[in-house]
Amino acid sequence: MVRGSRLGEGLRAYRLIAGMWIRSAMTYRTSFVVTVCGNLAVTGLDFVGILLMFSQVDALGGWRLPEIAFLYGLSVTAFGIADLVLGSMDVLGSRIRDGSFDTLLVRPAPVLAQIGADHFAVRRLGRITQGAVVLVWALASVDVDWSAAKVLLVPLMVLCGAVIFCAVFVAGAAFQIFAQDAAEVQNAFTYGGTTLLQYPPTVFGKDFVRGVTFMFPLAFVNWVPACYVLGRPYPLDLPEWAAFAPPLVAAVCCGLAGLAWRAGLGSYRSTGS
Repeated sequence: MVRGSRLGEGLRAYRLIAGMWIRSAMTYRTSFVVTVCGNLAVTGLDFVGILLMFSQVDALGGWRLPEIAFLYGLSVTAFGIADLVLGSMDVLGSRIRDGSFDTLLVRPAPVLAQIGADHFAVRRLGRITQGAVVLVWALASVDVDWSAAKVLLVPLMVLCGAVIFCAVFVAGAAFQIFAQDAAEVQNAFTYGGTTLLQYPPTVFGKDFVRGVTFMFPLAFVNWVPACYVLGRPYPLDLPEWAAFAPPLVAAVCCGLAGLAWRAGLGSYRSTGS
């Protein structure tokens, strides 16, 4: 009951803080539209690079363009949702340095909700839109023998992928508390992770793929379930049911991220310690 009450408080605080930033952004609507369009164009350059690559080759690691687009759309859309919800977590290091993190600790609201909603940026919808457009094109272009399980797996991948990336954001923020600032390290696993997943596992070494599957399970964002949908062999000869493991992986990642966050807060000794 106490946990449910705490969760409700956190969601309410997050909604109020995010709403404040949304109202602030919408004050200048032209600027907002230009910013969203600019964000959409910048993130779209990633896929333009892939298109240019395929103007010179027919396949990459044995995967054709629609299949790569499927990976890209899943990764970018899932990460875009996580970035919209908790993308501000990387400012925690600067808050610790300037001492403003201490003010969050004395406010009557969960610290995680305050950090997550801080500088909530609606412009990040551009990344989600761009990823969704590529995903829709990929779904219309890939040669797949669709079944009910495969159809349901597509939105499940996006949702669970977003949760996994959210867990990475929280765990990275916890690490910043220990390190006093490590935003670039966090970005290597968040922004770097989504870039990694835009390409098929066949272009990477098996040891690397093994690490991304078992040690840092980003492979369950799209690689493993996408192989099931596309009828391709799994990266590491995993059992067939592994394609439906993303909800379990997401739950485990959230649990571990929660433990890391609590440990980080418990170790914090204020600025200058």
